[in-house]
Amino acid sequence: MATRCCWAQLCARSRLATAVDMVLRGCSQVMFQNNPLTGLLFFIAIFVGAYEESLPQVAFGSLLGTAAATLSAALLTGDRQGLRIGLYGYNGCLVGAALPTFLAVSPLLWACVIFSSLISVVITLGLNRLLRTWNIAALTAPFVLATWCVLLASYPFGRLHHPRLPTPVMPAGIDASGGYLSPLDTLIGALHGVSQVFLCSSALGGMLLLVGLGIASPRAMLLGFFGALLAVLTAQLIGANPQQVFAGLYAFSAVLTAVALGCVFNPPGRRVLVYPMIGVIFTVLAQGAFKTLLEPLGIPPLTMPFVVASWLFVMANQEAMSAGRR
Repeated sequence: MATRCCWAQLCARSRLATAVDMVLRGCSQVMFQNNPLTGLLFFIAIFVGAYEESLPQVAFGSLLGTAAATLSAALLTGDRQGLRIGLYGYNGCLVGAALPTFLAVSPLLWACVIFSSLISVVITLGLNRLLRTWNIAALTAPFVLATWCVLLASYPFGRLHHPRLPTPVMPAGIDASGGYLSPLDTLIGALHGVSQVFLCSSALGGMLLLVGLGIASPRAMLLGFFGALLAVLTAQLIGANPQQVFAGLYAFSAVLTAVALGCVFNPPGRRVLVYPMIGVIFTVLAQGAFKTLLEPLGIPPLTMPFVVASWLFVMANQEAMSAGRR
């Protein structure tokens, strides 16, 4: 508590500290939290995961994207409260992690990160105005739309090299006889799913993210972990590729769905214990559906399954929904 008070006092006196605080809160808002310490642990987790996968540019990109989006929002919107608590930074954070994941490092990449982070703010403002009619928020849709635009543009524009984008293929069924993961690998796959929220597959990164989440909200931490675990079990049960399940590729959107439906847009209660579980299972199916839809285009689903699932489940539950979290 004393540390929190000291930090608040420093932010009150220093513009630089205030800017750092907004960037940290922007990172924490990826998982619906408003806590600078959570944001700091999230950034540490991203750096750990990025270096484990020999992609340090992902970590630096997430930091640059959050800062660029926060600065852009300061220039584009008069919503000082939303800016202060990081609501315009989290999409930029994800943009900054995603583009260096798939595109080759170059000066043009960093220009794309900055520009796409700015665009994510524009999309956020527009979508929030459009979706206000249904009392739902943009969530990570601005990140997905801005990132998809750049990744698709990398095909006709030769200087946007994309060495790590999936090869465009026509969808085909897979052999479901590959077996199940061991209990230990299932647990690791769930941790990978948590870390894949920031496009890294790291068990240590996943644990750090859960610790950061627990600092702000123990309930969100439990929901996020059990959402990832349920997603891994569901994906195995319906025959997903075991390697992709282990890497967390069917769990990261489910983590966000579990937190959103379990402790952000619904009040505590018995119904909330069931509603997120249904949402998580639907999100796993949506992950497979978007994977099939986008394979011919050679781009990943990102967090669009989470966005679609959350929009549908929140609109279906308007009477119990908390007042406008994002």
